[in-house]
Amino acid sequence: MAVNLQQDTIVARATPAGRGGVGIIRISGTAAGDIAAALLGRLPKPRYATYSRFRDADGTSLDSGIALWFPGPHSFTGEDVLEIQGHGGAVVIDLLLERITALGARLAEPGEFSKRAFLNDKLDLTQAEAIVDLIDSGSRVAARAAQRSLQGEFSHAVMQLNDRITELRVHVEAAIDFPDEDIDFLSDSGLLERVSVVEKAFSELTRSAREGCLLREGATLVLAGKPNAGKSSLLNALSGYSAAIVTDVPGTTRDVIKEHIDIDGLPLSIIDTAGLRTSADVVEQEGVRRTHEQLRQADLAILVIDVNNPEEAVELIADMPADLQIIKVLNKCDLINRQPGLSEDGSAIYVSALTGAGLGDLRSLLKQRLGYLPSESGSITARRRHLVILAAALSAFQDGRARLAEGSGELMADDLLRSQNALAEITGEFSSDDLLGEIFSNFCIGK
Repeated sequence: MAVNLQQDTIVARATPAGRGGVGIIRISGTAAGDIAAALLGRLPKPRYATYSRFRDADGTSLDSGIALWFPGPHSFTGEDVLEIQGHGGAVVIDLLLERITALGARLAEPGEFSKRAFLNDKLDLTQAEAIVDLIDSGSRVAARAAQRSLQGEFSHAVMQLNDRITELRVHVEAAIDFPDEDIDFLSDSGLLERVSVVEKAFSELTRSAREGCLLREGATLVLAGKPNAGKSSLLNALSGYSAAIVTDVPGTTRDVIKEHIDIDGLPLSIIDTAGLRTSADVVEQEGVRRTHEQLRQADLAILVIDVNNPEEAVELIADMPADLQIIKVLNKCDLINRQPGLSEDGSAIYVSALTGAGLGDLRSLLKQRLGYLPSESGSITARRRHLVILAAALSAFQDGRARLAEGSGELMADDLLRSQNALAEITGEFSSDDLLGEIFSNFCIGK
């Protein structure tokens, strides 16, 4: 991608709005040098922190602080960049922004600094998206995953996969270009082995991306069951404090209660709901309706059953969405002296929300069912759009494999090219303007 320097110059506050000790303003574009000379009285030494007064048009001081000058292309955006670090008062920042815009800059749009870095080949699209993921990360694991993507690990994995497909295309197109050769390239057993290697690489990358998507977006779990099965007690046990009222009175929970926890860095929203039963109480009926609404939106349901009434599970499961993942939890195992953990047939898990027995096994089962099994090398951060693109790329590749079985090299080569074009959308080698607008509009101002 060629360097794509914009003609206009942008400015934005890079620190949060409000009162603070330090306020940072960033300027990027062709006029950044002229603005620096007018605002500071001189152009600072490149990449050195320089103490300066920030001057108004009449020469009076608006503020003072540190100025950093990064001549393009050796800057974050690839353009000339000036960063000033002054005091963090709202009025002071506004005065500086007014002065800088009067000197020819315009206020930046959300994500415009990162967008310019992408357009100028300083970042690819996955790295740009990782900036937001790093800012928004809700756990240390998520922050580390975003940092790995920002450093290019996700992009590198995509490029490695793309290189393997290129090798296949070279092999196939050689068969097309030299049809009179004695060797039949398409029937070569080595080609089938390469195809299998690429499919395995697709599988591994998709698994990593799915875990990264879970790290970024989390998952929603709904606790469902009959009244007094122990749903609220289980919520309290998993969240680590008394988030829900627990009594012996059936139907205590009548509304939705949501808590946020993380399991080994995986962010989860756990929703406690009203007990599922027929009731003449109008309020309880509304609670049951809301329970079913939450179940339709859930990623996974934890069906809490009193260990003394295991037969209740059949009726309740029949009334749940057919495509919903369900973990059957037999609670109060301490009352029957039953060992906590998975049942013999693996269809349920025994726990005691009161004593905490079996909760470790339940957490492990939750990670397994949600597909969160981080590798030793660490997770990356990813988005749903990456999963959709990987699925499309794999589908095109599998079409190519079918063409290979038919002996059609031309069609296989075309399918492999379609697969590569899809992969290019992940890193931004091929991206529509609409997609870029949607991605960067979700960034913070000043990023």
